[in-house]
Amino acid sequence: MRVIRTTAIRSILAALIGLCANVCGDPNRSLAADEPRPPIAIQFSLDRPIEAGAAPFILASARGLFSSEGLAVTINLASGSPDAIARVAAGSSDFALVDINELIRFHDKASAPPIKAVFVLFNKSPYAIVARKSRGIHALSDIEGKTLGVAEGDLSIRLWPALARQNGIKAASVKQNRISAAVREPILSAGQVDAVAGFSYLSAVNLRDRGVPADDLAVFQYADYGCEAYGFAIIVNPAFAARKPEAVKGFLRAVIAGTQLAIREPERAADEVVSRMDGGSRDLELERLRTVISDNILTGEVKHNGIGGIDTARFERSIDQIAEDFKFQKRPTAADIFDDTFLPPLNVRLIN
Repeated sequence: MRVIRTTAIRSILAALIGLCANVCGDPNRSLAADEPRPPIAIQFSLDRPIEAGAAPFILASARGLFSSEGLAVTINLASGSPDAIARVAAGSSDFALVDINELIRFHDKASAPPIKAVFVLFNKSPYAIVARKSRGIHALSDIEGKTLGVAEGDLSIRLWPALARQNGIKAASVKQNRISAAVREPILSAGQVDAVAGFSYLSAVNLRDRGVPADDLAVFQYADYGCEAYGFAIIVNPAFAARKPEAVKGFLRAVIAGTQLAIREPERAADEVVSRMDGGSRDLELERLRTVISDNILTGEVKHNGIGGIDTARFERSIDQIAEDFKFQKRPTAADIFDDTFLPPLNVRLIN
């Protein structure tokens, strides 16, 4: 009888232990299909300090668009596109927003890992020459014989020789004054140079904020003078993309939703951006956001083909323009630089 009682007690204890494992959770068992899973941690690098151009990412973070895709995204700042690309190459960042033209040049390095862009945010490059009409520059050709301020690390100047040739401008006649990026707008507003090379949505807006009258500014956007270049794009670490393709797709869906929000609600988007800045101006960032949306993001090509992708023929022409002044060891193709397999269907990418 004692043996029977002992056996019964052992059976009851075993059943209780099993029940506890099912109710309390066994750390060694896998999650059931209907149980919530922990979010995937992602490191994302911006290639510059936060400003209105980063609104899609700020909104995706602030409005829970990343978290709804099961992603926990940490945004960090790089010191430029080369640094951001290097972080993705090393794996310290999973994604980065970089100048796609710098990525094209990066691919020419013999040891370069096969990093690709998976989403184009700026359908048109923001490269521009910003000049003062009061310095005698009313047309792009008027820059001949003038002084152009060029900041250290500026990427727009790398396509300037090709643009000058395309428009019959004697580039050699334009004196380049190398300057710090911190004084690019101040020296133009002070009249120490006649024009500066930079980004239209940054330099031109900053100059108006410094008190330079809008009717004294001449903004020559490269895209209006035959430059085919795309602008900022999202790149991904290839090992991460291979391991977690669904996370890449979810990241892009969240960015598209964030872009849609920025376009529909620019005032609220500017508020979110300024809340992440140190001493930012809401009016300045709102003007900057509206400029970048109209000039660089919501282009005719995007309205027709949706956001995020490329026109392959145009992209190939843009590589040819880079090749005019950058000597490739082996010229890349569009397929070497851009991977469209993570993009959502067209109906998700159309912006109304």
